[in-house]
Amino acid sequence: MRILLVDDEVELTDPLSRLLTREGYTVDAAYDGTSGSEYAQAGSYDLLILDWMLPGKTGLEICQQLRRQGKTTPVLFLTAKDTLDDRVEGLDAGADDYLVKPFELRELLARVRALLRRSGSQTYDTIGGRLTVADLELDCENQVAYRQGRIIELSQKESQLLQYFMEHTGQLLTHAQILQNLWQDDEQPSSNVIAALIRLLRRKIEVGRDSQLIHTVYGKGYRFGASSIENS
Repeated sequence: MRILLVDDEVELTDPLSRLLTREGYTVDAAYDGTSGSEYAQAGSYDLLILDWMLPGKTGLEICQQLRRQGKTTPVLFLTAKDTLDDRVEGLDAGADDYLVKPFELRELLARVRALLRRSGSQTYDTIGGRLTVADLELDCENQVAYRQGRIIELSQKESQLLQYFMEHTGQLLTHAQILQNLWQDDEQPSSNVIAALIRLLRRKIEVGRDSQLIHTVYGKGYRFGASSIENS
């Protein structure tokens, strides 16, 4: 997933860019509205995070220009403007969400995940305990997946792993994160167990001409989704 971050506060932009990169996103950063607008026009991004007040061109103007061109890339505004009229103006300009400075990083990451789930860059749905990404559907409660008309029986760990992947579509997940999520307080196995579990899961959900969903990011971990920046 590619994110464009545009903010003239270097002390905020640089740490935030590093944080998003650690979360598995590919981040381009700009520090003024003119450069930010050029990035937005030239690049193919899954999300734009824009400061409202920028030198050269405001985030509001960048958003309005994109919407006039028919571009639907999700936009998250970061701003110190916190009145109701400000929020309405931003949303009317085409913004998808609004976060007032100062903010908690956990909340920003949650809003980023929510916007990416809602956007056309990935399909994500939770109905009746089910997750859907691309053409794969997982029934979490019954440990069964469905793809291309196939019913795929899963072990408990396979189902847990697939659920974790699908809930974090597009993000880089390290071996340590996967181990912590699947085993939690239990005695954690070696990373070889994770590799073996992923091989088993791949054999079940990626059959024949099925598109690849689990992508290895060598030396780092795995990324789940219909496409990946760094494929295996």
